[in-house]
Amino acid sequence: MTFSDAIRTCFSKFLTFSGRASRPEYWFFFLFIVIWSILAGIIDAQFFTQVAVSESDEVKSVTATSSQPVQSIVSLIVFFPHLAVAWRRMHDTGRSGLYALLPILLILGALGVLVFGIGLASQFHGGTLDILFTRATLLIVIPTLIVLFVSPLLVLWWLTRPSQPGTNQYGPNPYEVAQ
Repeated sequence: MTFSDAIRTCFSKFLTFSGRASRPEYWFFFLFIVIWSILAGIIDAQFFTQVAVSESDEVKSVTATSSQPVQSIVSLIVFFPHLAVAWRRMHDTGRSGLYALLPILLILGALGVLVFGIGLASQFHGGTLDILFTRATLLIVIPTLIVLFVSPLLVLWWLTRPSQPGTNQYGPNPYEVAQ
């Protein structure tokens, strides 16, 4: 599959979460997203950045801000096609497509654990934020942070794995299907 074929396929299957996607299909589309995100950032920096200069007692500060409208639009355009191709890529390695969402689900779970943990600990320590670093809460926070660090690496490793040979429960191997 070529770069342009991958992009065409991903946009034509932008809501197709069934079937399988080959490694080139996923990684060429990922490269397309990176290139367009960089271009959108350059456009935002050139046309949508506001610079403010302030001076006070020999100190001069320059602040540049941007609402990044072009990057936001690019992100919205590629969100569902990227999610769909990652889902199909997980199918190609023999895993459920839900594994593509693993880091996001774990982040939501970790926020829930932290809120619940801090809320529970506040009942015992007077309700201040210094309870975040108490011994009991650290028993929750440290493993949560380790899982949050490891899960995106695990998903990245799964996305780089070769296709499962033959037909699996998600469909035929994309390399073995007649073009």
